Amino acid sequence: MSHFSRNKHDILMTYANFAFEAEQLTEDDIGDFSAIAFGNVSAAASPNDDRPDCREYPGTPNWPLDEEWSRLNRSLGGALIKGIPPAAVCYDGPYKDEAACAWLTWNVTFTRFYMNDPVTVFSEWPEGDTCHTTFGQQTGENCTQGAFPVYVVNATTVRQIQIAVNFARNRNLRLVIKNTGHDFVGRSSGFGSLSIWTHWLKDFEFLPRYRIGAYNGRAARVGVGIESWEMFAYMSRYNMTALVAGGYTVGAYGGWIAGGGHSALASKYGLGADQALSIQVVTADGRFVTADPHQNTDLFYALRGGGGSNLSRGMLLANQRCIGTYGVFWKGFDLYHEFGKKIVDNGGTACYVSRLFGNSSFSFTADIELPNVSEEYLFGFVQPLVNDLNAIGLNVTNQKPHPATNWASLTEGIGDIPGSSRFGSRLWPRANFEDPDLFKATQLAIRESIEAGYTFHGIHMKPTEEVAGYPGNNAVNPAFRKAIMHADLYDYSMLRGLSPAAFKATHAQLASAMDKWRAVSPGAGAYFNECDVQEPNWQQAFFGSNYGRLLRIKRRHDPWGVFYAPTTVGSEDWVVLTEDDMPTQNGPLCRADSVEARRGGVRKVK
Repeated sequence: MSHFSRNKHDILMTYANFAFEAEQLTEDDIGDFSAIAFGNVSAAASPNDDRPDCREYPGTPNWPLDEEWSRLNRSLGGALIKGIPPAAVCYDGPYKDEAACAWLTWNVTFTRFYMNDPVTVFSEWPEGDTCHTTFGQQTGENCTQGAFPVYVVNATTVRQIQIAVNFARNRNLRLVIKNTGHDFVGRSSGFGSLSIWTHWLKDFEFLPRYRIGAYNGRAARVGVGIESWEMFAYMSRYNMTALVAGGYTVGAYGGWIAGGGHSALASKYGLGADQALSIQVVTADGRFVTADPHQNTDLFYALRGGGGSNLSRGMLLANQRCIGTYGVFWKGFDLYHEFGKKIVDNGGTACYVSRLFGNSSFSFTADIELPNVSEEYLFGFVQPLVNDLNAIGLNVTNQKPHPATNWASLTEGIGDIPGSSRFGSRLWPRANFEDPDLFKATQLAIRESIEAGYTFHGIHMKPTEEVAGYPGNNAVNPAFRKAIMHADLYDYSMLRGLSPAAFKATHAQLASAMDKWRAVSPGAGAYFNECDVQEPNWQQAFFGSNYGRLLRIKRRHDPWGVFYAPTTVGSEDWVVLTEDDMPTQNGPLCRADSVEARRGGVRKVK
């Protein structure tokens, strides 16, 4: 729910809960409404007990009646929202509104409408792509609920979250959690689900002195609903630096930390998951607990990765743009990747995009970032790379560095709209860029994927345990600690309206390109937050050697499987039954062992 996130000034005190955390569920609140009663982990059903095969959904015999939903809403203080897809205003039915549809298709881009909508997810195909619009037009023949949640709890207190968790568990409902909706694989949506919407939990408190364990310094208490651009405003106000996600409207302290969380300061301070000093959270039994180095230490381990100066002055960037012919371009590509080791070894990061340009040449754009250096230093740091690129015939200039963007003043969180693309990712180990033969094979695998028409997005970083510092011992994918580059391969094929066969064919092509990456980096991993939901051997790819421990913690604290999401720990116990075996969340959520028993075989888990 909230985090104590350390600040980078090294300078005890006890702090009260935020107001929204102080309002918690009590036995008196529950009364005779047993559907919102707390759970008992020790009394939870064992796998051999008689349990429902699937979560309830509208139309099943045990789906709550309207009267029970009304009672739930009263217990929530009126916070229950019907999960209506925003684009429903453009289709025939009870929500059709031509004026609203016109605004949605022409004007929404310049607003925060989708960011502030309770059901919107920004990658539409995992939801099932069942009800949407595109800029300037309505698309699709009809609008159905799909994997949009049936009901949403607009959570503004811990009490409301506890009630929602308890109700979902006790009534055998699928539960999903949504903050901003920046979700690429369907973790914020689910067929027939009840959703907890944490978007408005935006409390913040600067702590000039805070001590826990070996840490003694400045810190901040942050609500899970704070977006990256909002944190920039707090950084400016308090002359502090905090690690946040790269996308300016991404939630700064929710799923980003749970998956590890990389940023432009990864080589300097580690990952987002390395920053948490204490985490307060509602567990699957409905209890509100604190996890830190001294209490609920197993949760503290699992929640972190298993998810100086002001940034606008202290981080500088240099930009290079080049378009070259075939042979020369790839020579420059090799030179840049060689230089990547120098970038991360100096505490920097670099972000670049490369793609096929036209029919016969390629484009490359890069930002190189070093924290707390002068413009002159950064210019001189980059110049040897520019000289080498010029020497092979690439017309590249070393542009004057400039301060990193202060998103709070530039965007104010305006402009995000849903899309529909997919990708795979890889955490490339340093060894792939040091051994000459392996480097050659790595560059060939990357080059062939770009030549196939995919967009390559690489981020150089070195988030080692040494730079992460205290408190350490978290569930971050060990592959992150060996990596010097995280890379995504984007498929921008128009996924809307594709037949299941065509959809699977496009994925097969992407998977073939990714297999080349995996072949030259055996044992490496992929970034949990930016991934292919059909990643092979995802337990190893996303969690590495931590998976066994994480699975034991998951089953100890959540024997009911309340917190399910695709490719999360323990999700292999469940399967989403979709039409035509599509990898979306638009289908009943059922126990994998029940499905196997009914069908007499093993079904692929989504």
